Amino acid sequence: MSEALTDNHFDLIIIGGGLAGASLACALKNSSLKIALVEAFELNTDSQPSYDDRTVALSFGSRCIFDAMGLWSSLAPYAEAINTIHISDRGHFGVTRLTKEQEGVEALGYVLENRAIGQQLYADMADGISNKEAGITLFCPARLKTLQQDKQQVSVEVLTGGKTQKLSAKLLVAADGNNSQVMKLLAIGSNRQSYDQVALITNVTPGKKHNNVAYERFTDTGPLAFLPMLKNRCSVVWTLGPQQADTLYALDEAAFLQQLQQRFGYRLGQFKKVGKRQLYPLFLQSATQMVHGRVALIGNAAHSVHPVAGQGFNLALRDVALLSELIVDSSPAKGRAAADIGSQTLLQGYAALREDDIRRVYRFTDTLVKTFSNNVIGLAQLRSLSLLMVDVLPDIKHQLAAQSMGLSGHLSRLNRGLPL
Repeated sequence: MSEALTDNHFDLIIIGGGLAGASLACALKNSSLKIALVEAFELNTDSQPSYDDRTVALSFGSRCIFDAMGLWSSLAPYAEAINTIHISDRGHFGVTRLTKEQEGVEALGYVLENRAIGQQLYADMADGISNKEAGITLFCPARLKTLQQDKQQVSVEVLTGGKTQKLSAKLLVAADGNNSQVMKLLAIGSNRQSYDQVALITNVTPGKKHNNVAYERFTDTGPLAFLPMLKNRCSVVWTLGPQQADTLYALDEAAFLQQLQQRFGYRLGQFKKVGKRQLYPLFLQSATQMVHGRVALIGNAAHSVHPVAGQGFNLALRDVALLSELIVDSSPAKGRAAADIGSQTLLQGYAALREDDIRRVYRFTDTLVKTFSNNVIGLAQLRSLSLLMVDVLPDIKHQLAAQSMGLSGHLSRLNRGLPL
């Protein structure tokens, strides 16, 4: 897929073939644009960080995006629905329950394994990859070496197959994660706030049926989430202090399950089996700018958030939905002169329209973490009262559900389930 080309000029270069970058390529695969997708890691290995054993809690709004892209039918067999979200504060009264019936939707969200999403994205791209006139050319594995841009285009050098190739385009999209090489080459800064927490991620098989309920249980170390998966498994995201995380990671299976059981309780019965455990440090990170000349940032390159409430990939997918809409709307009909999809008007519009949603998610996740990750007595009582009040006040509950489902603020066409 990465043989040398006689013409290395594209309309769009996407750096990063993880979930965000691959989703953008899929969204635009029928747009008549020539797209280069540059991915650093072999796709069928665990070294590809987007396609490891983690799961994604896909919001209902994100399901609408994939549906409008024509992808949901291939993703649905790998998805387990979230019909109810149960939010509680360990050791205190007060519970909030969000249900699909209250919101009038088929499901509040869905849980899918990252690897399954990646496989379906690349399967969807397969036809486009074979079309050299207007489609997707995949460079993988390929490393970004240099990046230059002027008023007319952006040019990069990538190392692939032991050779350096030069690619150029009107627009480059950085989808290469929170350690973005694009950002380093352009000297784009970022604001980073460590939570001094680690997410221990695994999956367990409970003794009782999960009944498509997602649990968000706040504890003094941070949130503990149980998300329903296929085959009656639950994806677990356990927020801990670094030392606690290391200790629990090192325990044998029986001892670990005992600790997890003690922390969560017996609402799902006796835990029977645990999968592979992984640790990820938690932080809030935002790029100082989402566009730089002819470069736009999406996904974790632009913003990384705490996994509480499962907002991360959903936020990235809304970047994809809006940017692909603006690109398609600026593209001329066939036979006309090519539009400038990297114009300042388009990219500044993208950054401006995404700002409110991103800030809302920053506030939402940051407030949840800081409010619910401590043992201050007065605050604990206030938290419990707040959960109780949310549960009995329909307007507030609906606002919380809309935020969780990715249906707040400006919605792109794809986010509304409409094709590009």
